[in-house]
Amino acid sequence: MDFYEVIEKRRTIRDFEQEEIPDEAITRILSAALKAPTNDHMRDWHYIVISDKAVAAKLLDIVPRGISDEDMDQLILDWNLSDSLQQECYRDAVPKQYRMLFDASRIIVPLLAQKVDILHPENVSHLNGFASIWCSIENLFLAATAEGYGCNLRIPLGNEADHAREILGFPDDYFMPCFIGIGVPKKDAPVVKQKEIRTEDRIHWNGF
Repeated sequence: MDFYEVIEKRRTIRDFEQEEIPDEAITRILSAALKAPTNDHMRDWHYIVISDKAVAAKLLDIVPRGISDEDMDQLILDWNLSDSLQQECYRDAVPKQYRMLFDASRIIVPLLAQKVDILHPENVSHLNGFASIWCSIENLFLAATAEGYGCNLRIPLGNEADHAREILGFPDDYFMPCFIGIGVPKKDAPVVKQKEIRTEDRIHWNGF
C-alpha cells in the first residue's frame, strides 16, 4: 500500500471481527513503532501484548461498559461539544470504550521509561519523552493500517493506569500513555465522518 494511501485509510476502528492476528504481524507492527523518532536516541519503550481474554477481562474490569443516553447528552454539554460531527464521533466512541478493547484481537499497552515526572513537568523539555512515545504510537497505527488491521486507543482515566500496573506487573518507573485495541475491522463497522480540513487554510508561510 502506498504511504499516502495508508494515511488516507487510517481510521479509528472500534468494531472488530472475531479473527486472530498472527504474532508475526504484531511483531512487524511493533518493529515499525520502534523506528519512530525519539528524544534521547534510546527508544526506551516497551509494549505489552495481551491476547489472553482472561487477562484482558481483568485489565478492563475497571473500564465503564456503556453510558445511558441521558448521561451521554450531559457529557456533550459538560465538555462543550458544539460541533455536530464531533458530537457524532463521541456518541459512537464513548459507549464502546470497553467493547472496542475487549473485542480486539490484541490489546497493546505501550510503556515509556519515565525519567522525569511527566504529570508534573518543570518545563516543556521534560515532556520530550512523552512526545516521542506518541510518535511511536502513530507509527504503530500506520503500520497496522498497512497490514489491513484497525486500531483504537483509550487514555487511562482515574486509577486505570494503576490498575493496569497491578494486573500486568510493569515497573513503577514506566508510564502507560494509553490502551490500544488492534484487530480485523468489522465489515459493517460504522465510519464516523471526518471533519474536512482545507490544507491551504492551515498553512502559514513565513509567519502566522
